[in-house]
Amino acid sequence: MKQLITLIVYFSFLINGFAQQGPTGIIAGTVRDKNTQEPLIGVAIQIDGKPIGTTTGTDGSYRLVAPVGSYNLKASFVGFQPQVKFNINLTSGNTSQLNFELVEEQAQLSEVTVKSIRNTAAVTTLETPNSIQRLSTEEIRSNPGGNFDISRVIQSLPGVGGTSGSVGGFRNDIIIRGGAPNENVFYLDGIEIPVINHFSTQGAAGGPTGILNVSFIEDVTLSSSSFDARYDNALASVFQFKQRQGNQERLSGNVRLSGTELAGTLEGPLSSKTNFIASARRSYLQLLFSALDLPIRPNYWDFQYKVTHKLNAKTTITALGVGAIDEFSFAVPKESTPENDYILRSNPTINQWNYTVGFAIKRLINKGYINLAISRNHFNNRLDRFEDRQEGNESRRALGISSNEIENKLRLDVNRFINGWKFSYGAAAQYVQFDNKVYNKIRNQITAANGTVIQPAVVLNFASDLNVWRFGAFGQVAKSFVNDRLSVSAGIRTDMNSFTDTGLNPLQTLSPRAAISYALTSKWTLNASAGRYFKLPVYTVLGYKDSRTGQFVNKTNKYINSNHYVIGVEYLPQPSRRFTLEGFYKRYSHYPVSVRDGISLANQGGDFGAIGNEAVTSTGKGQAFGMEFLFQQKLTKNLFAVLSYTYVRSEFSGTSGKLLPSAWDNRHLISGLLGRKFGKGWEMGLRYRFAGGAPYTPFDLVASQQNFQSAGRGLLDYAQLNTLRLGNFSQFDFRIDKKWNYRRATLDVFFDVSNAFVQKSPAYPQYTFTRNADNTGFATTDGQALRPDGSNAIPLILQNNDPSVVPTIGFIVEF
Repeated sequence: MKQLITLIVYFSFLINGFAQQGPTGIIAGTVRDKNTQEPLIGVAIQIDGKPIGTTTGTDGSYRLVAPVGSYNLKASFVGFQPQVKFNINLTSGNTSQLNFELVEEQAQLSEVTVKSIRNTAAVTTLETPNSIQRLSTEEIRSNPGGNFDISRVIQSLPGVGGTSGSVGGFRNDIIIRGGAPNENVFYLDGIEIPVINHFSTQGAAGGPTGILNVSFIEDVTLSSSSFDARYDNALASVFQFKQRQGNQERLSGNVRLSGTELAGTLEGPLSSKTNFIASARRSYLQLLFSALDLPIRPNYWDFQYKVTHKLNAKTTITALGVGAIDEFSFAVPKESTPENDYILRSNPTINQWNYTVGFAIKRLINKGYINLAISRNHFNNRLDRFEDRQEGNESRRALGISSNEIENKLRLDVNRFINGWKFSYGAAAQYVQFDNKVYNKIRNQITAANGTVIQPAVVLNFASDLNVWRFGAFGQVAKSFVNDRLSVSAGIRTDMNSFTDTGLNPLQTLSPRAAISYALTSKWTLNASAGRYFKLPVYTVLGYKDSRTGQFVNKTNKYINSNHYVIGVEYLPQPSRRFTLEGFYKRYSHYPVSVRDGISLANQGGDFGAIGNEAVTSTGKGQAFGMEFLFQQKLTKNLFAVLSYTYVRSEFSGTSGKLLPSAWDNRHLISGLLGRKFGKGWEMGLRYRFAGGAPYTPFDLVASQQNFQSAGRGLLDYAQLNTLRLGNFSQFDFRIDKKWNYRRATLDVFFDVSNAFVQKSPAYPQYTFTRNADNTGFATTDGQALRPDGSNAIPLILQNNDPSVVPTIGFIVEF
C-alpha cells in the first residue's frame, strides 16, 4: 500500500509538471560538494514556483524536462546550504547546463541558519568574502549593447570602468578600481589566458572586442580584491571564466548571424565518457563600420574548443584552446576634413594572432581534490606605420614592431577540507620566450630647401631576445567559527624570476593576505580584507635593449607592489536581492616610470600599439581609493535589475614624486541594467553607463609647432600632466529579443543598439597643421613652403568627440 501511494504521488507530480502545452526544454548538470568536489547523491532539484523537479543520481548528475520559459532553479540537500540559479532561459534548441556546488552546513543556530540565505545566491566564498561579483551566461547573452562580448558586459559591474579617450569608445580595456588594464589576470577553467581581446595593446591588454565565445561560458566571477593566494601577477582583479561541458546526449549547437559577425558552435558526445564543444567566428565589423562611416576597420577570426573526458569516477581530463587572427586598419570616413584624413593616414596597421592551449586534470582524493594544469600561450604582434600611408616604401617607414610572447606553464594545487578547515597549497613554474624587433622613428629628418640637413632623424632601432624562468608557490587556509557567524581566511605566496637582479629572492615578493567575515544577522554581513600583491613588469619593459650597447636596460626593475585594504557590508533581504557597500584603498610602489618622459606608465596604454619599449625605473608610487555601491535584483516576476555606483580616485607619481591623477582617474562611474521578460518569447533590456571625464595633458603649443615636422605629432606639456579633463562619457543601450521554440530548435531574433541617444564619445584631442585645399601638403600663413621650424604653419587642435551609434540586427538558431 505504501509503495502504491508513493507511485500515485510520483505520477501526479509528473502529470502536473507536464500538463502544459507547447515545446519543452532540457536542463542538465551535476551537483558537487564545493569543498571536496565529490558528487552529491539525492539532491533535490526544483524549479522555483513550479511542481517540477528531480533528484541527482549516483554520479551527482540530474536531468530535468520542463516547458520552455524563464525559471529560477534551486538545489537543496540535507546538511548543505541551498543554492539558487537565477534567470534560466530554457529553450527547445539546446540543453541548458547548470552545475551546482553546495557548501556543507557547519553549524546551525537555534532558530535560523545564519548563512542559508546568503549562500543561496552563491556569490562570496570563504576565501574571498568581499569585492566579488558573478555573471551568469544568460546575463551575458541578454546584456544590451554588449553584443555577446563578455569583455564589454563586464564593464557593467561595480568598480569597473573602460578606457576613456579611445576613438569612438570602441575599446574593452578593463579598469578595476583605478588600476591599469594590465593589472588584471584571466583564467579559463583554471588555465591562464593572457589575451581575451582582439587587437590587444601589447603590454596593456584591452582591445575593441572580446575573443571568448559566450556559448561556452557557464559563469564569470570577478574578484577585485582579497585574491586567493593561488593567483599570481594580479594587482587589480582576477577573472575566472567557467566553461560548460559539451552536450553528452546528442549533437547540437547554434549559429549566430548579425551585422557584426557570423559565429557557429557545435557540441556533442564523442563517446560515453567524452564530450566536446567547439566554435569559430568571423567578424563583419569592418563592413558595419564602413556603412556607419566610422574610421576604424577591425577584421578578425577566432576559434575555441573544449574536450572533456571522464577517465574514471575520480579523474577528469579537460583539453581546451582559444585563438584569434586579427587585422586592424584605419580608413578615412566620407564626411571628413583634410586634417582628419592626414591624422588617420598616420595611424599604424595592426596584424596579430594569438592562442592558448592547455590540459587540466582534476583528481578527487580523500576529502579534497588535486588540479594539474599544463598550458602554452603565444601572442604575435606586428605594427607598421608609414608616412602619408605609403605602405611598402621603407624610406617612409615611421614605425615597425614585430614581437612574440610565448609562455609554457605548469600549475599544481592541492585542496583539502578536513573538520571544517579548508586548506589549499601549490606551486607553479613557467618558461617564457620573448623576442622583439623595434624600429621607431622618434624624430624625422628635416631638410632645408637647398637639401641641407637641418636636423637628422632620431631612430630607435633594436632587436631583443629574452628567455625567463618564473616560479611561484602559495598556501591558504580558511575556517568558520562561532556557529558559522565568523569566517576567517589567510594566505601567503611568493614569486620569483630568473631575469631581474633581485628576481630570485623569494622574500622580495612575500605576499600575505587575510580576510574576515562576520554575519551580524541572517541578512547583514560585515566583511574586511587586507593583502599585499605583486606583479612582474610587462615583457616589453623587461626585453628593452639599448640600441647602442645591446644591453638590457631594465634588469634592475622590481616587481610592482600593491597593498589593498577593503571594508564593506552586505545586505541580503531575499535570496534574489543583494546590496553591497564597500570602501577600498590601494597603495602602489615600484611602479615603472619612463626615463624619457618622466611620467608613470599608468598614464600610457589607453590606445592601440605597444607600451614599455623604453627605459624605465621602478621608482613610481601610486594610490587608488574610493567606495562602491551595488544593488542587484535577480530574476523575479519576469524582472531583473542591476544598479552600481563607484567613486574612485587614482593617482600616480613620476620622477617628480608628486601624486597626480592617472589616466584612469574617472572619479564617478555609474551603471544601470534593467531587463524585462514578456510573454510569448519577447524580452527587452535597457542599459545605461556613465563615466566622469578622464584627465589628459594639454599640448605644449610652442614646442608642438616648432617640432611637428620632426616629431610628426603634437608634444605634450608634462609640466601640466593631466590637468585637463575630457567631457563625461554617457551611453544608453537597448535590446529587444523575440524567441520562437520549435520541437528541436529555437530561433531568436534580436535588435541591439549601442548609444541609442546619440551621445558624444569624448576622446583625446589631436594636434596637427591645417592642410591645403587639395590635401597635398600643409597650408601656411604666407603661402610659401612650410618652414622647418613651423613658424608659418597654421596649428589646429582636432576635438574628437563625435557620437557613434552602432545598431545591429541578427538571429540565433539553436538546434
